[in-house]
Amino acid sequence: MYKMNNFNLMTSQYKTELFESVLPFWLTHSQDKEFGGYFTCLDRQGNVFDTDKFIWLQGRQVWLFSMLYNKVEKRQEWLDCAIQGAEFLKRHGHDGNFNWYFSLTREGNPLVEPYNIFSYTFAAMGFGQLSLATGNQEYADIAKRTFENILSKKNNPKGKWNKAYPGTRPLKGFSLPMILSNLTLEIEHLLDKEIIERTMEECIHEVMEVFLRPELGGIIVENVNRDGTLSDTFGGRLVNPGHGIEAMWFIMDLGVRLNRPKLIEKATETTLRTIEYGWDKKYDGIFYFMDRKGAPLQELEWDQKLWWVHVEALISLLKGYHLTGSEESLQWFKKVHDYTWNHFKDPEYPEWWGYLNRRGEVLLDLKGGKWKGCFHVPRGLYQCWKVLEEINRTEIESKEHKQSLSNVGL
Repeated sequence: MYKMNNFNLMTSQYKTELFESVLPFWLTHSQDKEFGGYFTCLDRQGNVFDTDKFIWLQGRQVWLFSMLYNKVEKRQEWLDCAIQGAEFLKRHGHDGNFNWYFSLTREGNPLVEPYNIFSYTFAAMGFGQLSLATGNQEYADIAKRTFENILSKKNNPKGKWNKAYPGTRPLKGFSLPMILSNLTLEIEHLLDKEIIERTMEECIHEVMEVFLRPELGGIIVENVNRDGTLSDTFGGRLVNPGHGIEAMWFIMDLGVRLNRPKLIEKATETTLRTIEYGWDKKYDGIFYFMDRKGAPLQELEWDQKLWWVHVEALISLLKGYHLTGSEESLQWFKKVHDYTWNHFKDPEYPEWWGYLNRRGEVLLDLKGGKWKGCFHVPRGLYQCWKVLEEINRTEIESKEHKQSLSNVGL
């Protein structure tokens, strides 16, 4: 069992890294002062190596700085950063009907059609959180209209840009119900109660009863047939441990919101089973992709160790311990914490590396790119800092309570 001073040290570690390393890196290096929006293709030292702008990373950064402004401190530089990114997105990021492109040139000209549903989800998250920070009704309306578009695309997220031949192998994916589990809570203040409750229940059902498979030892698969059965194909056998683990802290948050302790316990247990399944027994760390039957994968990067997988594991394990008292979650948290800080944190320059090979060696000497932006690392540091703070508070209260009982002879 950890002693209280361990939690105190970790609380300071996560908070300091967030405020003194990661946030200054993005505030200093990512903002495009000429055209608006954010650069995300940044090398180790923060120099821009490509100026294309990817909508889901733009939306994520708007969300991150809006969230910090709302929940941590009313810092004007955070709000200014979020607003300038949102204004760029508002002008250039969609087709006029809030169908969000995948990528733009630096100036804001569309590069890739709006095929990717996650451009939509993170635009909705960003504008929803910014509407709270500013009280701007236009931002709220953009978030709501985008969310309506997302719901309309649930059964065919890529729409006319779907390259799969219709009807032959109609798989449905885990990613959208997973993200909706989080997005619904993020923009709850903008939605009708009926829509909130229905979407929450649908997400819980999909995540915990369709994609979570007890017959596979309690792990989550990435794709299933439309009728919910397993598919013995590349896509149907695919397991992404990071997705399953990240989804579980979304489900824990829903369990707290809905006051469902058993749901929280199931999510905690699923986190543990997924990490045990995905952990590399030879070199440590969590695999990026796996095949549920142990067959060769079509994803050639399957054995890489990625930043976001490990950061999301830290959040889920810590929340699982805090909400259920699971000692197994705490022991795994310490193990993942040590691996993550020893391998992903750059000891010389701010921000973290994203891509390691199986042995834990740096593969790409960058801090941001097409897929890595200002999101998983700062969000993870924030989440762990706040949960550790709460653990510290409850431990202190428990100690004081025991002391008071001792003082009165009980």
